[in-house]
Amino acid sequence: MSASLLVELLTEELPPKALRTLGYSFADALVASLRSEGFAPAAGGFTVYATPRRLGVLVRDVAAQAADREVLAKGPSLKAGLGADGTPSQALLGFAKKQGVAVERLERIHDGKQEVFAFRSVATGVRLEATLAALVEAALKKLPIPKMMRWGDRDEELVRPVRGLVMLHGERIVPGTVRGQSSGRATRGHRFLGKGTIEIARADDYEALLERDGKVIANFELRAHKVREQLAAAAGGASIAAEDALFDEVTALVELPAVYEAHFEKAFLEVPQECLMLTMKQNQKYFPLVDGRGKLLNRFLIVSNMAIAHPHHIVHGNERVLRARLADAKFFYDQDRRVTLASRVPGLASVVFHNKLGTQLERVDRIERLAAIVAATLGEDEAATRRAARLCKADLLTGMVGEFPELQGIMGTYYARHDGEPEAVAGAIEAHYRPRFAGDALPETRTGACVAIADKLVTLAGLFGVGQQPTGDKDPFGLRRQALGLIRILVEGNLPLSLAELVGEAFAVHPTGLLTGAHADVQMFVLERMRSYLRDAGYSANEIESVLSMHPVRLDLVPRQLAAVRAFAGLPEAESLAAANKRVANILRQAAAKGESFQNTDAKLFREPQERTLFDALGTASRDATPRFEQGDFAGYLKTFAVLKAPVDAFFDSVMVMVEDAALRRNRLALLEDLRREMNRVADISKLAA
Repeated sequence: MSASLLVELLTEELPPKALRTLGYSFADALVASLRSEGFAPAAGGFTVYATPRRLGVLVRDVAAQAADREVLAKGPSLKAGLGADGTPSQALLGFAKKQGVAVERLERIHDGKQEVFAFRSVATGVRLEATLAALVEAALKKLPIPKMMRWGDRDEELVRPVRGLVMLHGERIVPGTVRGQSSGRATRGHRFLGKGTIEIARADDYEALLERDGKVIANFELRAHKVREQLAAAAGGASIAAEDALFDEVTALVELPAVYEAHFEKAFLEVPQECLMLTMKQNQKYFPLVDGRGKLLNRFLIVSNMAIAHPHHIVHGNERVLRARLADAKFFYDQDRRVTLASRVPGLASVVFHNKLGTQLERVDRIERLAAIVAATLGEDEAATRRAARLCKADLLTGMVGEFPELQGIMGTYYARHDGEPEAVAGAIEAHYRPRFAGDALPETRTGACVAIADKLVTLAGLFGVGQQPTGDKDPFGLRRQALGLIRILVEGNLPLSLAELVGEAFAVHPTGLLTGAHADVQMFVLERMRSYLRDAGYSANEIESVLSMHPVRLDLVPRQLAAVRAFAGLPEAESLAAANKRVANILRQAAAKGESFQNTDAKLFREPQERTLFDALGTASRDATPRFEQGDFAGYLKTFAVLKAPVDAFFDSVMVMVEDAALRRNRLALLEDLRREMNRVADISKLAA
């Protein structure tokens, strides 16, 4: 008989940031086990439940007993099972005895390698009560829990202590014990609004019964939808300034969400809104509201776990708590402005950046020098860039950033403006941290970009130079993010800078002997991140390899080179020319391995008309293509060489390159070298060959 199966684990308060993951991990693992054991159909439905004090799942169409299964036992091979006269060997007799049958009842099958003796039997399906507790235990062991807890004097462990267990199959309790709790049909309602204990008659009644009598919305997704719905209604014409993570966290904190509007004094709006919003979201889990221009309002929304008719005590209490938090923020802001950023810079000498790389002040000195070099290369204001770099880390010593490290850079910009610094300098302080995360905005000014490039390169060069590069999935200093940020600034900002020169200067601003020579490692690291960046942009592996294998000097040109490669690949001649280039590359590589040396092509040594034809066609195409390359018309450059298809095909059809005559052989190799060099200035076309 099939029926719905309910498994619910009642616990103490689960970690809210992990609740969604825990709920789905538990349900997925248990459902997968039920399916693999033959209790639940592969396409059967299930519902996930996760609240602050429970994990659960309702699985539909679960059988009381798993279906009988055919068991195929394989025995010895025919060679090992039968003697020369056809009599059963001891191995075969032993196998038959183990299966409880006579040798005559064994069958012969082919196992893919040889013919073997085998016996088919039918195993009676196991009953649900015999295995469910073990399946639940196995699912709990698979939960992504970094740190386990023990409770009482027992050895059971879980992320939080277990206080109850429900295992219902239809109307029947499935007996079993999980983490020290025996199964039953009693669950718990809302701590204040619902019935303390609720008896569940049928598994299918669980969700509706718990909401009606227990005042608990057990379904995480339904609860999350109600939270968003109520917040949107309460916001009115304002916008909610919050990330998805906060919505999920708040959903994990409540069982019956109710949204209330509250206010704070307008005087607090004098404090930078980033400070106010951060303390509201991070400390209090409130939802700030902003107007159409993104300006913070003195209204905010509370998601409470108490849906009551007169919530004024809840609202006033939360307003009182927030008022104290905002007063602290205002105090830090007022105190910090009493001291200029510039006067804080010497204090960075007492802040260690890295035990092998020195203090934050030494780091700032390096950033300042490198930023000035970048600015000079781009023709930007060196003085403003130096000033911004000098001040870029000063806010690390402010009270506000000490309380909220997430505001570093942001507060530096506010304080620089208060000190009367030029806007180019003030804006660059915040901008030099960008992009902080995937999809984040880039620095809006060249001054900000110069300081950002310098900051990222000094970090990369310094940490690579002292052997702190990322290993495997470990990247404690966020160097992958730094490299990707550097790439985005160079590429999306169209900055004509040489990666090799930038890396060289980044190492040069460090004291002699401090770093090992890891220049090439840093360049390769950045190019590897470039591969990921380009894959995300939709380019194929062959397209990316065709350009990056050339070790491009300027990353800002790479997208145009890839666009040219894609345009070339669409030509009818592309496939043939790519294959020919691959053949040329192989011939030249093999020749070099044999010690062949060749210099310029000598037309006087040509013997076959196809040599002359290719030589002339290549010269004409090169003369037409070179101006296009110099003008940055990479697509036009590559398309120019499409005319070489016929002469290249004719050359390989009629001319033997590796002939006995050394002079003739070297001349033909030189012609192929000319062909490869001229065609592959934008990309290595041979990489496009299948």
